[in-house]
Amino acid sequence: MPAVLLSLLVASLSAPVPAPRPSLVVLIVVDQFPGSYFERFGSQLTGGLDRIRKNSALFVNGLQDHAMTETAPGHSTMLSGRDPAHTGIISNSKGVSDPTAPVIGSRSAPGASPRRFLGTTLYDWLLAADTGGRVLAVSRKDRGAILPVGRALGDIYWYADSLFTTSSYYATALPSWVVEYNNRRGPQKLAGTVWNLLLPASAYPERDTVDVENNGADFTFPHRMSNNPDTAAIRMTNYPWMDSLTIDFALTGMKTLSLGTGSHTDLLVVSLSTTDAVGHAYGPDSRELHDQVVRLDRWLGVFFDQLYAQVPAERVVVAFTSDHGVQSLPEFTAATLHKPAGRVWFGDEARGATTDFTDRFHTDFGFDFETGLLGADVSLLRSHGVNVDSLAAAMAADVRDRRGVAKVYTPRSLAAAPATDIDAMRWRKTIPAGFGWLIAGVLKPGFVWAAGSGAQHGTTNPADVSVPVAFMGAGIKSGVFQRAVRTVDIAPTLAAYLGVRPSEKLDGVVLPEVVRVGKPK
Repeated sequence: MPAVLLSLLVASLSAPVPAPRPSLVVLIVVDQFPGSYFERFGSQLTGGLDRIRKNSALFVNGLQDHAMTETAPGHSTMLSGRDPAHTGIISNSKGVSDPTAPVIGSRSAPGASPRRFLGTTLYDWLLAADTGGRVLAVSRKDRGAILPVGRALGDIYWYADSLFTTSSYYATALPSWVVEYNNRRGPQKLAGTVWNLLLPASAYPERDTVDVENNGADFTFPHRMSNNPDTAAIRMTNYPWMDSLTIDFALTGMKTLSLGTGSHTDLLVVSLSTTDAVGHAYGPDSRELHDQVVRLDRWLGVFFDQLYAQVPAERVVVAFTSDHGVQSLPEFTAATLHKPAGRVWFGDEARGATTDFTDRFHTDFGFDFETGLLGADVSLLRSHGVNVDSLAAAMAADVRDRRGVAKVYTPRSLAAAPATDIDAMRWRKTIPAGFGWLIAGVLKPGFVWAAGSGAQHGTTNPADVSVPVAFMGAGIKSGVFQRAVRTVDIAPTLAAYLGVRPSEKLDGVVLPEVVRVGKPK
């Protein structure tokens, strides 16, 4: 054999064989989970969160880098790679609610669909490369299941009226495996279960007698679920076992649908909502929140064990993140931490404008306040001769000096704000072009947008935008990274790792710590 041919043969035999594309992409979302929780609870993590901490490329200073840090806009960014201003999902109320898509098997749950969602997601890009891929998305919340997938059809399920179900946007009837799962009546069988501490009481430094928690009711351990099976199933969403049910349902669906076992690349989305429910009720400084995170860690450990029993770890890539962080109960911050805190609401400004302009013009101009943003039908206002800029300036002047308010933007002042103004930047990433609004507020740390009780999120402050971002899979070097990254970076990074091409311009970028830029797998 000629020497040249022999050398080429030897080189080809010694060259590394490219790893096959993963057969399963898994997105795990923990609702209301700041990146700081990994450090805060790290010594007690032994399950799935511990696996992520030790075996992933973990960015502890990730960001939901927009204003109105709520569940719907947060979930819309993860697999789209785009800010809420471009996904069209700016708030929970303007998320997935859709009366034309009723929930199957429910008379009371609101209809839901992704019809407001604009553009595409990672799942669309996977299908463009290979039409055989499938998706299963599961959450306690409709928006948690729907929005990471976008407008595509698939197996999308959430918990409503004590069962896992979907809406008519996706199906006309539940598949047999979902019916069989619901017929087991798992939630009802947990009636009477007592929520007590998983670890010895000495493992929890938090006080258990903080009477501002849970609106002053049932704020100490143990917490008992109702003995009535139907009542327990309805209230299940406020107890740690909701996450275990969601994980169990997701694993059942993954096995039934044989996700990740074929020649295609499938997508599994699991959004876990109980940390959000517990955090809102008891606050992030509570013993209840601490115990919830420890339990979540153990259940995620079971999830990973069963996941890798079905699909080899080298064929799976996992992304982990959250939809937003959280701030302490303002009452706790003021009384215990002795820092300024409080609740702020501009809803009175919207109500006053509604009354004044309805009396004057006999027309509904759609004045509405939600999570810092006062919206209105500005085109209709202009058509009635209203100087919208003057109206917005007057409203801003009315609220600017309220306790806890740091800044108030109008459309004109937001457009003029410098690029160095982080709060302005986050509002620009939130409000879509053409959306009608008059004022957008920014609060000081410790203050929350809330007319009622409970711990809250939703501001542009660091505590609310803070989330972890992590990637785990073959060829991804593990390590903890301190630099700030964004949830919009998840989709382009996964796309580069998988070797698929986004079908539109993205706001996120490929993270070089995970995938070498320009050299996708």
